[in-house]
Amino acid sequence: QVYRSLGLNQSEIDAYFTGPAFLAWNRMGNLHGWAGPLPPAWHVKQLYLQYRIVERMRSLGMITVLPAFAGHVPQGVLRVFPRVNATRLGGWSHFDCTYSCTYLLDPEDPMFQVIGTLFLKELIKEFGTDHVYSADTFNEMTPLSSDPAYLSRVSNAVFRSMTGADPEALWLMQGWLFQHQPDFWQPAQVRALLRGVPLGRMIILDLFAESKPVYQWTESFYGQPFIWCMLHNFGGNHGLFGTVEAINHGPFVARSFPNSTMVGTGLVPEGIEQNDMVYELMNELGWRQEPLDLRSWVTRYAERRYGAPNAAAASAWQLLLRSVYNCTGVCVNHNRSPLVHRPSLRMDTELWYNTSDVYEAWRLLLSASAELGSSPTFRYDLVDVTRQAAQQLVSDYYLSIRWAFQSHVLPELLTAGGVLVYDLLPELDSLLSSHSLFLLGRWLDSARAVATSDQEAEQYELNARNQVTLWGPSGNILDYANKQLGGLVLDYYGVRWSLFVSALVESLNSGSPFHQDQFNQAVFQVERGFVYNKKRYPAVPAGDTLEISRKLFLKYYP
Repeated sequence: QVYRSLGLNQSEIDAYFTGPAFLAWNRMGNLHGWAGPLPPAWHVKQLYLQYRIVERMRSLGMITVLPAFAGHVPQGVLRVFPRVNATRLGGWSHFDCTYSCTYLLDPEDPMFQVIGTLFLKELIKEFGTDHVYSADTFNEMTPLSSDPAYLSRVSNAVFRSMTGADPEALWLMQGWLFQHQPDFWQPAQVRALLRGVPLGRMIILDLFAESKPVYQWTESFYGQPFIWCMLHNFGGNHGLFGTVEAINHGPFVARSFPNSTMVGTGLVPEGIEQNDMVYELMNELGWRQEPLDLRSWVTRYAERRYGAPNAAAASAWQLLLRSVYNCTGVCVNHNRSPLVHRPSLRMDTELWYNTSDVYEAWRLLLSASAELGSSPTFRYDLVDVTRQAAQQLVSDYYLSIRWAFQSHVLPELLTAGGVLVYDLLPELDSLLSSHSLFLLGRWLDSARAVATSDQEAEQYELNARNQVTLWGPSGNILDYANKQLGGLVLDYYGVRWSLFVSALVESLNSGSPFHQDQFNQAVFQVERGFVYNKKRYPAVPAGDTLEISRKLFLKYYP
């Protein structure tokens, strides 16, 4: 509405917004246009959804945060206001200027205040306000200058555009940029950006505090209040993971830091619906005076989760607690398993834990299934732990495949490759397909459900498929948001592995070397083919989870 009122035409606005699956990166100035344009019906439905969200939040006493103007503008602004001072930022991640290199309005240009204040007034008119606004001008984008005076002027201009619409404005900002580009954000630069806003009128989310806290090297954000946040998950990946010791101690260490400005705890996962235990733990810590005894906590957790005490289940959780959930040092939860990545001869199989702990937890959970099998949360966890065991097994078969190829042992290559492609991956797919929360069909159908026409449904489905696979037109951030879902394992990961094993067999048979570049070109056709295959996937589970897990166990338990 603001852009139209300023004189931009619809095609200029359409060229700016991304498709729904990529809007977060559009708002932070990383991308424009990709997987768009947004249909008119999208805006209407989002508006009504926002009404409901805001009303529900306020009814529960929650404080809503509205998005403010961060300075990124459509190219059309330059046509309407040719004398405006806007600069093109560089490309983001592996995107070129077709979909990246956003225009950033100079915060000192008068138009910055005009657009910023106009936008906020429009928002407040629509939704009312609780006076907290979010804006991220430089998230993973390098500023034009490292001059502290410039950075102070930028943050001051962003803040002024907020107070122009709401004199009581508080600016909520992600602190990710400081640890993401530490070479640029030296103490002087961080201080300048933060101190461009009056003390107490900005709240920083120390976004990845469990692994890379920023408050420690910025004198507690130079006096601005901050929230100690657990990020935990990137890309909504599946995979058992947690940094329980860092979570259990971190918030308390931050509170007792000299001149600490910590005002709360937060959860900021990129994707949720995985590793429930970690979120349960983090939420509980916000109410505590001191760290928990994790071993007794996790025993009670298993009992609460399954609705009954069970010795085998409690033992399984003790093993998971000390292994997958106990990553120490700088841990980044991005699933690096060969299962969910494009095959090559140089894949990472290193883990931070002992795989035998997961296999044993799997055995213990299965032994508890007679007593706990009717609990939905138990069935979910059984799928998840079985899935983790299968993921570990994929790495073992990959190492056998690689060894056989490099040692020129064709029979061994055929055996290991055959088991992986024709048995293990199909079995994993059928396990995932037995539970509604692990279905590709559910993921795709929920995207289609937002549509008001067949054409929209196609676009939303392509958004949903692209996000979990290629993440961009050409695999720009390939497999960043990988998921282990029934349908995806067989038709995407499985087909890739099949092509890889075939290429290695062909190489040994013909005596010609395996070329990764040639393979990448061939496998890209498979990956892209999956995004556009239009195949319908069931949104209803099939098969008995307990039976399938037991069958996998009897076949594969080491």
